[in-house]
Amino acid sequence: MTAIRSGAKATHRKYDGAWPWLFVLPLLIGVVGFYVWPIIQTAYYSFTTWGVFGGSTWTGGANYAALFADPQLYRSLLNTVIYTAIVLLGVPLSVWLASLLNTPGLRFVQFYRLLFFLPYVAMPVAISLVWRMIFNGDFGLLNWVLKLVGIHGPYWLTTEWFALIAVSIVGLWSSLGFSMILLGAGLKNIPPDLYEAAELDGASRPRQFFSITVPLLTPSIFFVLIITIISSFQLFDLLYAMLGAHNAVMPKTMSLVFYFYQSGFINNDKGFASAVAIFIFALIGVITLVQFRLQRRWVHND
Repeated sequence: MTAIRSGAKATHRKYDGAWPWLFVLPLLIGVVGFYVWPIIQTAYYSFTTWGVFGGSTWTGGANYAALFADPQLYRSLLNTVIYTAIVLLGVPLSVWLASLLNTPGLRFVQFYRLLFFLPYVAMPVAISLVWRMIFNGDFGLLNWVLKLVGIHGPYWLTTEWFALIAVSIVGLWSSLGFSMILLGAGLKNIPPDLYEAAELDGASRPRQFFSITVPLLTPSIFFVLIITIISSFQLFDLLYAMLGAHNAVMPKTMSLVFYFYQSGFINNDKGFASAVAIFIFALIGVITLVQFRLQRRWVHND
C-alpha cells in the first residue's frame, strides 16, 4: 500500500513537472525563432557566397579569409574601440553624479533624474539632428563658443578623427542617464549606518566616497560596464544619422556594425556580411567573458 502511494506521488510529481515547460514554451519558441535560429543561419551563410539574384554557393572559409585580409576591418575595429573608450568615461562620471543625487535633503531629485534620463529614451535620429546643428562647422553653437575664446573650430562632422570624437561625445552624453538610474538603485542598497559610523570616525566626504560608496557599488558598476561596452560595440544608428552613409569621412570613421551594413546592404555581399556579423558576435562574447573573469578581482561580494 505504501509503495502504491509513493508511486502515485512520483507520478504526480512527474506530471506536475511538465506544467512549467508549458508556461515557458511560448517564450522558448520566441527565443529560438528570433535569436538562436538567426545566429545559426547567419553562421551558415558566412560560409557561402550569394549571387545578385539570390542563391548561395558553399565557399568554406573564403569570406573569413577576405575579412581578415581587409584593412577596413581593422580601421572599423579601431574606431569602435575608440568610441567605446570615450563612452566608458561616462561611467565614473555617472557614479559621481548618482552619488550627488543621492545626497540626503537634496531638492528636485526626481526632476534632475528625468533631465539626465531623457536623452536615453529620445530617438537617436532626433538627438542626431540637434547635435548636427551644434557641431556644424559654419554656424554651429560649439564653434561659436570656441570663437569667443579665440579658437577656430574645425568642421567636426567632415574631418577625420574629429567626426568620431563628435559622435563619441554624443554617445557619452546620451548614456549618462541610464547609467545613473542603475547606479542610483545600487546606492539605495548601501546601509546609511556605514556613512554615519565613518562620519563619527572623522572620515571626510571624499574619503567616504572612495572607501564606502565605490567599493560597495562595484556590482552595479560592473553591470553598467557590461551594458555600456555591448551597446558601444553595436554603434550604428547614431553614426549613420550624424554623418550619413555618403559622407566623405565615413570610410575612415565607420564602426563595425556600419561595416556590416555596408557589406550586406550597400555592396550586397550577404555571405561576407554574415562573416562580419559572426565576428562581431564572437568579439562581444569574448570581451564579456573576459570581464566576467576579471570581475572576481575587483567586484565586492557580500
